[in-house]
Amino acid sequence: MSDILVLVEQVDGEVKKVTLELLTLARTLGTPAAVWAGPGITPEAKARLAEYGADKIYVAASGDLVEHVVAPKAELLAQLITEKSAAGVLIAATAEGKEIAGRLAIKTDSGVITDAVGVGEGFVADQSIFGGGINVHARVRKGTPPSSPYAPTPPPPVPAAGAGTEEEVTVALSDAAKAARVVERVKQEKGARPELTEAAIVVSGGRGVGSAENFSVIEELADSLGAAVGASRAATDAGWYPHQFQVGQTGKTVSPQLYIAAGISGAIQHRAGMQTAKTIIAINKDPEAPIFELADYGVVGDLHQVVPQLTEEIKKRK
Repeated sequence: MSDILVLVEQVDGEVKKVTLELLTLARTLGTPAAVWAGPGITPEAKARLAEYGADKIYVAASGDLVEHVVAPKAELLAQLITEKSAAGVLIAATAEGKEIAGRLAIKTDSGVITDAVGVGEGFVADQSIFGGGINVHARVRKGTPPSSPYAPTPPPPVPAAGAGTEEEVTVALSDAAKAARVVERVKQEKGARPELTEAAIVVSGGRGVGSAENFSVIEELADSLGAAVGASRAATDAGWYPHQFQVGQTGKTVSPQLYIAAGISGAIQHRAGMQTAKTIIAINKDPEAPIFELADYGVVGDLHQVVPQLTEEIKKRK
């Protein structure tokens, strides 16, 4: 089977969950081949990639790949597509990932599909468009199969041991790829809660929370579950919660095992960022709220009454 290249997302050598999700997806399409761009790969990282199905791990350890902005990674992937006759490329649907996918499509004279929620046989993608209002099947029409980059929102990661054979890769970068350089990095302090996009459980609050002070009920429920806190665009635009915690089409995309939406109407803008969650619980006093169309479980009621009771009950069971 041909290689399916998966660009590894990592921070300080720690492989991010989205990469494990992409490897799980890649196993259904061909031979999963992880691509590590830059220095810093560790034995623990290699073991993690192999645990989730990476038969091959292409390691391009040049510092140039991370000291310059985006373009070097696109050139690395383009080179690997040609050298390894890869059948496709899977890239996380982050802001950087989407730019890499677009640049890669140009370099390989191919089409590109972004924000796919799944990719099936023949590289037919399930795609959610118009803010999650319509689901379509899509496939690139231009370019050969080895040059079809996708940026999907993948399924939950499932372990399945791969060989994890490491192969060093050397890439000759063009001057154009090195035109923009990263001059400074500021490391964000990690809080007690899990990272929003990595969390297994996310509790989000929306317009129904009512104020910044009232977001404490959302935080208390999240802390009782060991969850991350999210917010709708309405809540962040109102200044009730920081914008970096916004879930939605113009915010972050999450795919946790459990998503609790409290006081969120469920407009398509928000649904686009959380609809792939495995289990969705909605709490809203409006029985006609669109979020109930998506929810696995729903509670019609005032979140300020329901959420504190839920938090107390969870604490009792611990």
